[in-house]
Amino acid sequence: MSSEDHKVTFPLPEPENFIEREINADLEAHINDRVQTRFPPEPNGYMHIGHIKAICVDFGTAEKYGGICNLRFDDTNPSKENTEYVDSIMDDIRWMGFKWNHVYYASEYYDKLYEFAILLIKKGLAYVDDLTQEQMHEYRGTLTEPGKNSPYRDRTVEENLDLFQRMKNGEFKEGEKVLRAKIDMASPNMNMRDPAMYRISYTPHHRTGTKWCIYPMYDFAHPLSDALEGVTYSLCSFEFEDHRPLYNWFVQQVGCFKEPPRQIEFSRMEITNVVTSKRKLRALVEDHIVSGWDDPRMPTLAGLRKRGYTPASIKKFIADTGVAKSRGATIDYRFLEYCIRDDLKLSQKRIMAVLDPLKVVVDNYPEGQVEYFEVANNPENEALGSRKVPFSKELYIERDDFMEVPVSKFKRMAPGREVRLMGAYIVKCESVDKDENGNITCVHVTYDPESRGGNPADGRKIKGTIHYVAAGTAKQAVVRIYDQLFVMDEASGDYVANPDSVTIMDKAVVEPSICDEPLGTRFQFVRSGYYITDPDDSKDGKLVINQIVPLKSSYKPE
Repeated sequence: MSSEDHKVTFPLPEPENFIEREINADLEAHINDRVQTRFPPEPNGYMHIGHIKAICVDFGTAEKYGGICNLRFDDTNPSKENTEYVDSIMDDIRWMGFKWNHVYYASEYYDKLYEFAILLIKKGLAYVDDLTQEQMHEYRGTLTEPGKNSPYRDRTVEENLDLFQRMKNGEFKEGEKVLRAKIDMASPNMNMRDPAMYRISYTPHHRTGTKWCIYPMYDFAHPLSDALEGVTYSLCSFEFEDHRPLYNWFVQQVGCFKEPPRQIEFSRMEITNVVTSKRKLRALVEDHIVSGWDDPRMPTLAGLRKRGYTPASIKKFIADTGVAKSRGATIDYRFLEYCIRDDLKLSQKRIMAVLDPLKVVVDNYPEGQVEYFEVANNPENEALGSRKVPFSKELYIERDDFMEVPVSKFKRMAPGREVRLMGAYIVKCESVDKDENGNITCVHVTYDPESRGGNPADGRKIKGTIHYVAAGTAKQAVVRIYDQLFVMDEASGDYVANPDSVTIMDKAVVEPSICDEPLGTRFQFVRSGYYITDPDDSKDGKLVINQIVPLKSSYKPE
């Protein structure tokens, strides 16, 4: 499909952020007649929540203008990249509901990039340098002091061509030589002080194998890859703002592109109490502190997916936080939790589950009898229909719904007190059984047969309502409750792994209707929160359930 098929049509869409306002201005001035973006991850790890904004901006902007967004893997560092990360990134983008027009790799352009490097050498704009990394850092200067020219900066074109060819042929050791752009060692922008273009590495590449032993640096490969693909807008986070002059310099000096791309930066998204350092996350995986990159505690997209977050909730999170031009936007993580609650509130069934069960025996209920109560799947959404919930002589309630010596304002089950079992009957606590250590093992109650449906015939007021699961039909489950993965260590002032980031409730019971839905289905557990059945870990008859988010929070979005 040619670029003609993706020309923007007028009238232009209403802009929703500063990027779209700038694009509209370009289109109205006929600087461009189409919108082509790209999402260019480096395949050196799993994508995390910090990448979500770039995904939505890159794909969403092109989509809005009827343009193209390609997926390009900037695979210029073979020591950190592999196909596992490529596959995971593609899975994440598909899961988010975005479609790329084409998949590219920077490694596809290695021959062309090598030609561009030769061109710049011939133009006297690149040279082979013998300085060590430490010496280059010393010569670079500081933010307040200019750098110094390398003693190898004035090599002849012929000498540079020969040395660069020999670098390509593998005649030098790693770190022995680099190819640098010849720009300005006194530039106030440190990125313009003769940046490296190529370095030597004998690490096999995940796509090109051992064909190359020199690899282009990101700042050289990235803008030229954009230009080769016909990208019109290189949308990126503010950390690349200082790189924009270098981006433009390489494209301009190569000088063979009719429509050079335009880089526009937007504020990156920082989220409170979320650590996205790949070094820290990789350490958790390698030290088996988490089960993998898709552990539900991880801030990766794979982890969020397994945790039970939905693409719609994540897109709402991005859309509502906006695309800003200023630096340093920090978003409260609780807003993401708010978005998933808002997405699931009306769309999921509400069922009963008991995470920390305490046995209850209804002494005056007929032995062996099971009743079924018709219950709405979601009282706020009639379209979800209803289901039958069993009730029997032996039940389970939450352990903290009973208190032998109730404190003030405790309205749930206690000796001598009546409570409503949700949608079933009014019951009264008569006595308790204890083990030899004094722990309560069973609560004995009597029920009022005239209170079917939870409404007493005489109209007496019942203050407490609790949920339950019938013992004989209960489905056993392991439920994982999550807390934040990292906590601040006051001694070091750094984030460290939280040893209490997951609580395993391995004696949980759930009403049997949970088995009517396929694994991977989300539910609201009444009075508890939102959960998802784990399709990967539920096996051999064991049901594993992940908590998505608690039911309530004191947080209110602005």
